[in-house]
Amino acid sequence: MKRHKLQILIFLQLTACNLLLTSCGFSPVYGTHSHNNASQAAPTSKAGLNNVEILNIPNREGQLLRNALIDRFYTSGTPTNAKYTLKISPIQENIYNFDITIDSEATRRQLRLKTRMELIDNETNKTLVTQHLLSIASYNVLTSEFSTLVTEQSARKNALNDLARQIERQVALYFNK
Repeated sequence: MKRHKLQILIFLQLTACNLLLTSCGFSPVYGTHSHNNASQAAPTSKAGLNNVEILNIPNREGQLLRNALIDRFYTSGTPTNAKYTLKISPIQENIYNFDITIDSEATRRQLRLKTRMELIDNETNKTLVTQHLLSIASYNVLTSEFSTLVTEQSARKNALNDLARQIERQVALYFNK
């Protein structure tokens, strides 16, 4: 009899936890927020991302970052009358040597990319979001210079994709609030 009561008690506790979790206030960033019916669904952050003009970013890394952002933001082409402008400062790159051997040669390097983003409302010219961003990637220094160059380029590409992901998340969270 005690075992049956214990099972019922555990079941009730799990049910209560599930009910509390469903009303915690979390909502999907990229989905719709349906209230009572589908006609009252709030706009998604994807619709907001489609209304953002991405300004040019200097240097080759800036071009690659802008291309990654265009792929992430625009699902139906670039906007003609954008409501918002995304301004990204030039990317600062630093490379640090790690794992120094007895012969004073580095066997590992760390690549750090820093930038700053601003989301500006085009109607009021007011800055809505300002964020400093940092992405870190590391790679091995190999005996072949070509192999080291290829791994460095791959690490740079991964760091730029990470910056694009961070920027997309910051803008989507702004539109979702």
